Amino acid sequence: MQQRIIGFDIARAYAIFGMYIVNFNFCFGNLGDPSSIGTFTNLFVGNSTSIFIICAGMGVSLLTRQGFSSPEEKKKIKSTIVKRSWFLFAIGILLYSWWPADILHFYGGYLHIAAFLLFIPKRYYLWVALLTIIIYNTLQLFIPITTSWDLQTTIYADFWTPKGFLRNTFYNGWNSIFPWFAFFSVGMYLGKVDWQDKNIRKKIFITGFCLLTIFKGIRMFIRYDFNSPERNSFYVKYWPQIMEDYFPANVPFILITTGFALMVISICMYIGQRFSTNKFLLLLAKTGQMTLSLYIIHLTIGMIILSKLSGKAYTGYPPAEFPIKPAFLLAYSFIFFTLSMVFSYLWSKKFAKGPFETLMRKFSNSS
Repeated sequence: MQQRIIGFDIARAYAIFGMYIVNFNFCFGNLGDPSSIGTFTNLFVGNSTSIFIICAGMGVSLLTRQGFSSPEEKKKIKSTIVKRSWFLFAIGILLYSWWPADILHFYGGYLHIAAFLLFIPKRYYLWVALLTIIIYNTLQLFIPITTSWDLQTTIYADFWTPKGFLRNTFYNGWNSIFPWFAFFSVGMYLGKVDWQDKNIRKKIFITGFCLLTIFKGIRMFIRYDFNSPERNSFYVKYWPQIMEDYFPANVPFILITTGFALMVISICMYIGQRFSTNKFLLLLAKTGQMTLSLYIIHLTIGMIILSKLSGKAYTGYPPAEFPIKPAFLLAYSFIFFTLSMVFSYLWSKKFAKGPFETLMRKFSNSS
């Protein structure tokens, strides 16, 4: 079990590092930068978030592996998960005024739903993921996906109204419950498989590889099929979803990012089991155990420091002024992640959990 947890936390460390790159770039850089470094940083868009959410689902599912047989025990763990969902939702709403792309209030929603799915057979988690995607695509037939969005400024017009808040939370927010709970549900499935079985790890990796390569291949075929412009225009006209990334999070995007996540998590699980005593990996695991705190820290302290270093104002939205070069942002992300590892190591020498993880546990364990 210890080796398995190490691999799981290494995956979370990778996810938070990727979110550093994406979020710093979102506020101060240019997501469409055509340079080689800009292209590299854009590889993390969507992939890091999907791994972050899948790992969150795995973490919830892993709680049930301890064994809860009596109705009282099951009721208690459900209550704990529900309270954690309230905590994350409240923190996320407070953070939203500073960081409009917040994921924590959505995470709270995922967690609240998950509390009522904890003890179902694991195969049903994949059906739940499919249902989530179907509902999302059905909603698009009735509500334009860009409702209330100004995609040039990424400002959502009526977030603070009841109607706008519900629409954003469940349908067309950055990480709305439909369809992003599909990632969480896949994570709950993965949390119940035997990761110590190398054959299972291999099957999950191969599944991820197939999903990634098939849909990436289709995209490349459409993008570079210059000799058949009619065929190209046919796909773009009748299935434009195939080329869309992150927003709207349609089926091809979900399958590509899920495939990438399955590959990364499988590799991390293997590394965690194979090199369970490696000091650097143990340090990464400590960092992965504090992703909630590090998520909040990088969006507050990290953004403020970057704003001071660059001389550019932080707004929480894409820059209106000339963007920072991707090389600078990538270097800053590396440095900030290194400092995060140092902070995680020093903090763990005195405390069992990160600062916000500790607050969440105290809140969820209160009567």
